Order: sequence, then structure tokens, then C-alpha cells
Amino acid sequence: MLAFFAQLPPCLVALEACSGAHYWSREITKLGHEVKQIAPQHLKAFLRGNKNDYNDALAISEAARQPEMRFVGTKTQAQQDIQSLHVLRKKCVRDRVANSNEIRGLLSEYGIVLPVGIGHVYKQLPQLFEQDNENSLSPIFKELLERHYQKLTELKAHLEYYTKKIYELSRCEECQRLQTIPGYGAIVASAFYQHVGHGALTHN
Repeated sequence: MLAFFAQLPPCLVALEACSGAHYWSREITKLGHEVKQIAPQHLKAFLRGNKNDYNDALAISEAARQPEMRFVGTKTQAQQDIQSLHVLRKKCVRDRVANSNEIRGLLSEYGIVLPVGIGHVYKQLPQLFEQDNENSLSPIFKELLERHYQKLTELKAHLEYYTKKIYELSRCEECQRLQTIPGYGAIVASAFYQHVGHGALTHN
């Protein structure tokens, strides 16, 4: 596709802001073209007939010519790096909460209730599966607890890695300026930056 655009004189290229759009937008822009991304929800009003590639292209073409249309700003690779970190970090947090709740539920079936807080899970699980700890838990369940604890430990390590990387990338000038706003730390500032970039309005 890039070979096709490389042969065209500079022109306006409109595309739907879907998966991969930011990459193609950057690459096509390098070839001297003006690229405008349109959010999918703004294209619905211009779609005629059944949804297919031909009708989608017509809708994109018509929407791109609207004087009041707002376009999606193209993310830089740095923004996408930060976005990827936030996505992976969020999944780690979600998985850790899910695994913590699962083990709490299993332990409750044995009459063991852990205090609220992820810290108590990390602290008390080893005490429960230690072999010299005489409690009512069977050897097989202690073994299961130990395996589950290993999973939680791995999730904690991944979470710490992603958080550290976010702090490193949030040293960029844009994130540093955002952190001058009260309540904006590295996590919030980097999340904001990866969404809006410089915050420039994207009219035509």
C-alpha cells in the first residue's frame, strides 16, 4: 500500500481511526500527504446502504469534506509506547485483583478469612502453606496455595516493571509540564499525554 501512495502526488488521505490507523497515518504522512483520521462514530451518519468496503470508503470521503468535522490526531510512536504500557499495566492490576479474589474465595471455604487489602494476601499466604505450620489445611491444598502465591508474585513483578517504565517515559517534556498541575503524578500525566498528545484541536 505504501508503494501505491509513494507514486501519488501530495493529496488528502482520509481513513477511519481503527486498529493500525496511527501507524498508517504516520507512514503516509512521511510520503508528503495530508492524513485525516475520522472516529468511527462520526462515520455512521454518512454510511449509505449495507456496510461494506465500498460504502465505507464513500462515507469516509464524504465525512472528510465536512467543514465542522473533528478529526483524530495521529499518535506519535512515543505516545503509543506509553499507551501500550498503560494497557499492559492495567491488565496486570485486573489479573492480580481477580487472582486475589479467587484465593480469598477458596480460603473462605476452609474457614479462613483474610483481611481486606492485597498486602495481606501477599503476607499471609506463605504463612498458610508453610509445611511446618500446623493448621487444618491438607498438604495438597497447601501446595495449591504455594502455586497461586507464585502467580501473584509474578504479577507483582510485572506490575512493578510496567510502573517503572511509565515513570521513565513520563520524564518527557510534555509529561513534566502536565505534572505541574495539582494532582497529576507520573501515571495520570502519561495517561493524559498518550490520549491527547499536545492537545491541539484537529479541525480540517
